[in-house]
Amino acid sequence: MRSLWWRRFSWSKTHLPGASPPCQPNCGTPAAGWKRLSVLFRAIPVLMAGVSAALGGYVLAHSSGPSARVAGLVLLSLAAICLCLFATAATIIRQLIGRYTTTDRWLYPVFGFAVSGATMGYGLSLLAQNPRPPPDFVAGHVVFGVSMICVCVSCVATSSTRFLLITENSALPEGSPPRSPAPFSAPAAGALSALPVLAALTTWVWAFILLAGGGGGAPAGRFTSGHVMVGLALVCTCLIGLVASILRQIQNTYAPRERVLWPVAAAVLGAVGVILGLVVVAAHSRSSQLSAGFVLIGLGLVCWSILSKVLLLALVWRRTAPLANRVPLIPVGTALLCLFLMAFLFESDDSAVIVGARVLTGLGGICFSLFSIVSILESGTSGDQDESDTAS
Repeated sequence: MRSLWWRRFSWSKTHLPGASPPCQPNCGTPAAGWKRLSVLFRAIPVLMAGVSAALGGYVLAHSSGPSARVAGLVLLSLAAICLCLFATAATIIRQLIGRYTTTDRWLYPVFGFAVSGATMGYGLSLLAQNPRPPPDFVAGHVVFGVSMICVCVSCVATSSTRFLLITENSALPEGSPPRSPAPFSAPAAGALSALPVLAALTTWVWAFILLAGGGGGAPAGRFTSGHVMVGLALVCTCLIGLVASILRQIQNTYAPRERVLWPVAAAVLGAVGVILGLVVVAAHSRSSQLSAGFVLIGLGLVCWSILSKVLLLALVWRRTAPLANRVPLIPVGTALLCLFLMAFLFESDDSAVIVGARVLTGLGGICFSLFSIVSILESGTSGDQDESDTAS
């Protein structure tokens, strides 16, 4: 049975980017349906960014105390991840609906990296203040770590500028040579592969320095920011596999071992985040540690949301995967788990615990934004499978 998403987009495979939708009898209604659905998928990350930014602004404006400032600044930075996810969604879906232009090819990646740079600069500015308020020590580190995720997501958007080649390459026999000429030049492909690795490595090193007692600040601040940075580093590491999967499938260099390598790596990294968060929650001696533990759990759930994208790409590459259209349910489930944890923590009277609840709201929005990306990926990669299923 054909995927719901693919039935709305299947015509796009036979039309070059920039072409108009096919003109057929009574085609007005389906075309309108495709347009509305594409707008919905692009609107979801923007709406989630709006929710996160609005809540962050509201907390900064109407709540007092250091905990409120930390939560508000972090929520504002999490909106940046959703905006970078919008750049990815728009890059892919504009190709699927046949309206991708040269301007789009440059606009969306540049937008993503601009958001990443602005977030990074703000995080560093918080850390560079002299004197630096204690809340800005934690917020500055977390905002900088979020900017590293934004860099990785922007690499996903840039790698996806040749997204339609994934379907073409998947139809080729196993062992076929890499595409020639290469879709990306050697320097561009190297940069896209190296940037997520560099971002993850930077976040890991920064996290270990904080946990080892370096970086200044109160011990509680180092504990909280260090553990949250570990979770952010886990997310960056997951995104290495996503960028590599998209880039290598576009270049037709995706190896059979990568079917297992990248999904297993993402699953393990998510489990590490959830388990480490549970350990911190179980062993906490201060409320700030309890909040850090729940944020770690939320970041582990974000890793599992990314797993859905990596898993989908592995499932549909040159094979039949009848359950591929169920993969988008994974980020829906992780988003709900984040929101359930948020509701649980909001019952606390401790302001430090409330920080975790507020941050989980933003993490739930990121998971739901990833649902739109996974749905788009499923739309654009399962067409051959659906057609063969119908024929049979």
